[in-house]
Amino acid sequence: MCYEHDISDTISHRDTLPPPSVLRHVVDVHCHPTDSEIPVKSMDNLPIIIGAMSTLQADQGLVRDLATAFSDKVVPSFGYHPWFSHRIALGPYESKENHYRRIFKDADEHPEAFQKLLVHLPEPVTLRTVVEDVRQNLLTFPNAMLGEVGIDRAFRVPYDYSSSPGELTPFTVPIEHQLAILEAQLDLAAELGRNVSMHSVKSQMATVELLDRMADKHGEHWMKISIDIHSCGLSPQTWLSIEKHHPNVFLSLSTIINSRSPNHRALIAACSSHRILVESDCHKVEDCTQRTWDMVLIVAEVKGWPVESSWEEVVDESQQGVVRHLENNWKEFVQGNHVGLSKISKRTTRERQ
Repeated sequence: MCYEHDISDTISHRDTLPPPSVLRHVVDVHCHPTDSEIPVKSMDNLPIIIGAMSTLQADQGLVRDLATAFSDKVVPSFGYHPWFSHRIALGPYESKENHYRRIFKDADEHPEAFQKLLVHLPEPVTLRTVVEDVRQNLLTFPNAMLGEVGIDRAFRVPYDYSSSPGELTPFTVPIEHQLAILEAQLDLAAELGRNVSMHSVKSQMATVELLDRMADKHGEHWMKISIDIHSCGLSPQTWLSIEKHHPNVFLSLSTIINSRSPNHRALIAACSSHRILVESDCHKVEDCTQRTWDMVLIVAEVKGWPVESSWEEVVDESQQGVVRHLENNWKEFVQGNHVGLSKISKRTTRERQ
């Protein structure tokens, strides 16, 4: 998830779009179309499949409605984003102000900023309510994922999310609070067997430790689901370690986020050809196709894969293009069930020690 901005500040469109016969095999695995108005005509004309994320209490229903109206084009995801985790109370609380003072431990050091922020903050919702809300949505949609969830050490809380540009407060959400909310949602994903779209920013070690903890806690139930680290900003070294020890973890990249740093090309080069996905991370559905295609072309360039200009139903494996590679990866992600691969990974690790 990113704040809405002019997409021209990342990279220019690299090519014209391919024909619909190719685009119908492209999946934008992570976007936020309900953050903007969605014209019905735009959805009718959408040539790709999109993974529509929810992030806070207000948009769970919007994603639900979109997925109901366009079930053939939308894979819904339900979950609570770390940027809104301060609005969630881990248990009973005395008052709204008392809850937020516990979250923002330096509130007394910035009394004016805290009072200014408090006016814009909603009444907290309990974690129990959040988990039950996500549970009901996931049960309603058998193909739904958990998302967008995650952790973020860089994020500072704005005074007012609706203002643009947003003025930032001095406050951040403690990582321990973020992890408590994230792990409760991941526990639910493991219980229900649902794949995950996960946000990780400036949290490399915490992410590695989290994945280790979840694998140990849930065992085969964890290995039956897939986790996508979206707009992945991990170093190639950290990713390679995750890829080696966690066969159920994939990564996806977006031009809107990842092209800000040249690191994304090294990450694409390092990533297994079977673990990479693409996304737009866009807030306007009209932009999703082009932005996803821009990243498809970058992956093709780095991996040395040909780009399909037409679609053939049967192609020799050695001649597969980038779209077919990515579509196969998406199918493996959706299918999950990485239990056997987990045993091989653990055995290989022991043999090399």
